[in-house]
Amino acid sequence: MAPPSAIVVGAGAGGIATAARLAKAGYQVTVVEKNDFLGGRCSLVHHEDYRFDQGPSLLLMPEVFHQTFHELGTTPEKENVRLLTCEPNYRIWFSDNDHLEMSTDISKMKPQIERLEGQGGLEGLFGFLRESGQHYDLSMEHVLCKDFPNIWAMLRPGLLLSLLSLHPFESMYGRVKRYFKSDKLRRAFTFASMYLGMNPFEAPGTYSLLQYTELAHGILYPEGGFVKVLEALARVGERFGVIYRMGTSVTSIIQSPDGTARGVRLSSGEELLAHTVIINADLVYAFNDLLPPTSYAQSLTKRPASCSSISFFWSFDRVINELSVHNVFLAEEYKESFDSIFHRHQLPTEPSFYVNVPSRIDPTAAPDGKDAVVVLVPVGHIVDDPSNPQDWDSLVNRAREAVLQTIESRTGARALRESILRESVETPTSWKAKFNLDRGAILGLSHSFFNVLSFRPNIKHPDIQGLYFVGASTHPGAGVPVALMSAKVASEIILGSSSKKGAGGYTWIVWWFVLPLIFVFLSFFGYGSMDWTRVLPLEAKL
Repeated sequence: MAPPSAIVVGAGAGGIATAARLAKAGYQVTVVEKNDFLGGRCSLVHHEDYRFDQGPSLLLMPEVFHQTFHELGTTPEKENVRLLTCEPNYRIWFSDNDHLEMSTDISKMKPQIERLEGQGGLEGLFGFLRESGQHYDLSMEHVLCKDFPNIWAMLRPGLLLSLLSLHPFESMYGRVKRYFKSDKLRRAFTFASMYLGMNPFEAPGTYSLLQYTELAHGILYPEGGFVKVLEALARVGERFGVIYRMGTSVTSIIQSPDGTARGVRLSSGEELLAHTVIINADLVYAFNDLLPPTSYAQSLTKRPASCSSISFFWSFDRVINELSVHNVFLAEEYKESFDSIFHRHQLPTEPSFYVNVPSRIDPTAAPDGKDAVVVLVPVGHIVDDPSNPQDWDSLVNRAREAVLQTIESRTGARALRESILRESVETPTSWKAKFNLDRGAILGLSHSFFNVLSFRPNIKHPDIQGLYFVGASTHPGAGVPVALMSAKVASEIILGSSSKKGAGGYTWIVWWFVLPLIFVFLSFFGYGSMDWTRVLPLEAKL
């Protein structure tokens, strides 16, 4: 009897990890990737002897990476992945030229906290770490490693008992200001919502877990670039028999007459057949371009999405000593800058931005005596609105000038423009073209409360048997470690080891008693006027 087979569409973090897990379990797996490189957004840009991370450059939640390799029977070290520790984690620059250095070393944090908060300010930090650590632990136990196939999956006792402790109905900024009086510290402990492409004034308080993992576990950087982690996972998969077909575009998912997924059709006309299909391409794109049109697919294009970015990749002819490995420059008009991105879908007048200098920690990223520099400027995603035009060429020029001027004025660096040998740029339109990202949103659908858990598109397609999704816009969400968890959950579902317990004969209690109580409760947090049909899972609308 032939072993079961699977086709994975897309060689991003989730696709690579899913392929390896299924192959280890005995599946014959083929991965098809439209680009000629692995990793999706987690890939590299090269300028001759300069190297840049195209997407992620901060390795967070290291336990997830180690767990993934361990469950595949190996370790990062055995696969020649060397993880470098960034200390300090990063430097945050404010508009008055003051700066903070965030560190895992409390003795280094203490004088900085007390300078802004006064004596006893460290208690605020400890209180924040207790709460954010609780967010991290509860999320790892009850959210990231679980499937949420339907609305009653949210009624698991463990999650329900933890719900209020996760603070999902308060904003990150609202929770942080309980612990810090200083506006600078409130900003320093909330900007990381942008790791999920979210506004800290709207992102659920749960996501303070991001600052926790930074301060508790540190920030790592893979020598040779972030993609080295994914290349190692791909090699592990290949040892189990995974076949990679690069530069191969998929045009549609093949279905049998009974509606079961049976393979993929390539742009060449070739058809690849398998028992199972896993899509690691952008989920909204897949629903609207690889599958037959449906009202649900169309509704996904109207859901709130994450932000996009204008990213610069600069080859410098010298070392920029004023910059560390990771640098964050925060706008003076902090809230206004997020309103511009998420409400007006534009570039803020004064943008906040992130600067990564991989050559500061990894000399292989640039020639001796020179620097490779990546700048990520968050901007609104693409909108089809004639009243709100987005002239990306103009916005790129404005972003470039703002970045150079801000770095020079705050750090004291000089003549940056004259020292740039070469520049590459990514914009929302190029992100969309290169990776099929709906609206150019670099982190997929929004991670607001009503776009996560059972409200987020399911890993398993609701109607097409044998079709699954992994990656940013399905559960649990965006980010490389979270995509690896998505791969774990998806593999368990496919292999039949995921819990399938539902509400059984008590489903009516959920619909007619428990859910109305939840909705009444949520109305007190500003959700009372919401159109619930926009967020309820498909089966709840039937």
